[in-house]
Amino acid sequence: MTRSFQSHLNDEIATVAMGNQLAAIIEQGAVIYLHGDLGAGKTTFTRGVVQGFGHTGKVKSPTYTLVEPYELERANVYHFDLYRLGDPEELEYMGIRDYFSADAICVVEWPEKGGEFIPVPDLDITLSYVGDERKIVINSASERGVAIVEKLNS
Repeated sequence: MTRSFQSHLNDEIATVAMGNQLAAIIEQGAVIYLHGDLGAGKTTFTRGVVQGFGHTGKVKSPTYTLVEPYELERANVYHFDLYRLGDPEELEYMGIRDYFSADAICVVEWPEKGGEFIPVPDLDITLSYVGDERKIVINSASERGVAIVEKLNS
């Protein structure tokens, strides 16, 4: 049973706020896939999620390091950017499976590049342009994801 949530995001502030809102309702770990063209707001949205879990510093895209860890009081958040990944097998060498514990929040940009080395998501999120605004569509892909999207819709 899939659930969906969608909204228009007027600007960067609204995109960060949407990430904050999502972080506020995630009670345990989650795997979140982010889809969208370059510049669609994936890292901006992730900044909102990471800040929503209590991070106060900068949030940068881990384009070259592949993962940026945020070990926070409420949860460990791992931000992956697989855009420059040459071969999904590289993920096995970096020990990617160690990041995906039951209580970690894993946000994965460009998940299609990870192949079978990354788990199925709880939330599958697409950011796209609609004129000068962005549109976000959040689809559940697991029971945990259904519970999260139902909270967003209430």
